[in-house]
Amino acid sequence: MLSTDQGRVALLTARDGLAAQAGHDLTIEVSAWSGELIVADDGQPTELSVKLDLNSLVVHKGTGGVKPLTDRDRREIAVTARKVLGVDRHPEATFTSTGFEPNANGGGFIQGMLMLGGISRPLKLHVAKTGPESYHATASVRQSEFGIKPYTAFLGALRVSDAVGVNIDVDLAKSSGAENSAASHSAGGGSNG
Repeated sequence: MLSTDQGRVALLTARDGLAAQAGHDLTIEVSAWSGELIVADDGQPTELSVKLDLNSLVVHKGTGGVKPLTDRDRREIAVTARKVLGVDRHPEATFTSTGFEPNANGGGFIQGMLMLGGISRPLKLHVAKTGPESYHATASVRQSEFGIKPYTAFLGALRVSDAVGVNIDVDLAKSSGAENSAASHSAGGGSNG
């Protein structure tokens, strides 16, 4: 199993609109997530499934803006983000792979389906190998494609951009709670993802 012990999932928002200078570009971490990666005997990944607990959003960083974010600002933004995402109705987002396109550098692309807000859409993760068993993946999600209306303030003069960046860092060599990464690969036998 994959877990928060082995990596980080971050959502990157950008501000837009006439009053954009008043807002902040945010890094919001999903502090509770889990996943399963199945690797074949030849070391190639065959399946990936990830569950993200949207009630676990934590504002990690805010850049720009008129003034720095306070701890209270961070808490209020996290509450607002959960409301915008409708986590009371859909507390979890999921990603399920549909295909892998490895490249010569150990990275590549993972095609899959993202379920967010009760709507499922295709998502392509761009993956780069950053260490022996470490990977960095990125994607962009348009909120409107999942029925989410991006946050606005000041009568729409300040808004969060529709596109939200997703940054994922995973180190398969790190243990996952009581299990280690080898256990997550036992169905397939390999250790490269």
